[in-house]
Amino acid sequence: MRGEVSKQMERIKSVSAEEKALRDLQESSGCNFPGCDYHPPDRKNWMLGLNPEKVLLNKIVWPGTHDSATNKIGIPLITRPFAQCQSLSVYGQLEIGARVIDIRIQEDRRVCHGILLTYSVDVVINDIKQFLAETQTEIIILEIRTEFGHKDPPEFDKYLEEQLGEFLIHNDDGVFQKTIAEILPKRVICIWKPRNSPQPEVGGALWGSGYLTDNWIDTDLPYTKFQSNLKYLNEHPPVGSRTYFYRVENTVTPQADNPVMYVKPVTNRIHPYARLFISQCFTQGCSDRLQVLSTDFIDEDFVDACVGLTHARIEGEA
Repeated sequence: MRGEVSKQMERIKSVSAEEKALRDLQESSGCNFPGCDYHPPDRKNWMLGLNPEKVLLNKIVWPGTHDSATNKIGIPLITRPFAQCQSLSVYGQLEIGARVIDIRIQEDRRVCHGILLTYSVDVVINDIKQFLAETQTEIIILEIRTEFGHKDPPEFDKYLEEQLGEFLIHNDDGVFQKTIAEILPKRVICIWKPRNSPQPEVGGALWGSGYLTDNWIDTDLPYTKFQSNLKYLNEHPPVGSRTYFYRVENTVTPQADNPVMYVKPVTNRIHPYARLFISQCFTQGCSDRLQVLSTDFIDEDFVDACVGLTHARIEGEA
């Protein structure tokens, strides 16, 4: 028992030291980067505001959400805090500017996070359709994967094509070099990541798992995750020469051996440092590699940071 208490105390000290390291870095280096002062006048239509004829797909810094459909997961006040990563619905996230949506499902097409369940994926699809109906130029990357330990829903590829067919941007490496205007009226890149079923075919309506990659590490230590994100980002080529999306997640993950197991207080250790991360990308010379930046509990400031850098790229300032 004494050894376990000692271990927990060491964990608390480690977390505190890492939080201080991020605060110190922010105080010493600041959070300035090209476009940091830009604020889109209409977050719901921020791609329209940047001019679709000028916005190349590979110039966009995509604001994304992690475990996007967990706003109603589990039982309120009991299991929900262990798995809830977003407080807004998928529609709400899109409305404030998110453009990469991360959905985990199981065999019966219900959204899940680990062993906890929430609503049917139909709710997600309907939210996306509502958003698409209310906008004209916003492009969405929809990633749907079968959650670890679960089976693929039967014929799910057909379901996605039936539900989103008119909006789907077909799998084509040439898309990365096109402007939004050249891609319209198609508006959804749907990346389907089954566990056992065949991957989507090249050239088809859906995109395979290799088109959205990341280097996720399982840690609740914010400075460790921050530095890992920079390290792995540096290993990828610039966005202009890539034909896949690379995601950096500004998140940390609750650990079983730590006394704090709720998602929100744990992820708050790194959540305020998204702008610091972007500025450090410039400091370390990898800003031209940054493409998808995702977060838990997305907010307007996070969106503004991503859109601001996108604006700077389009204007030739970054």
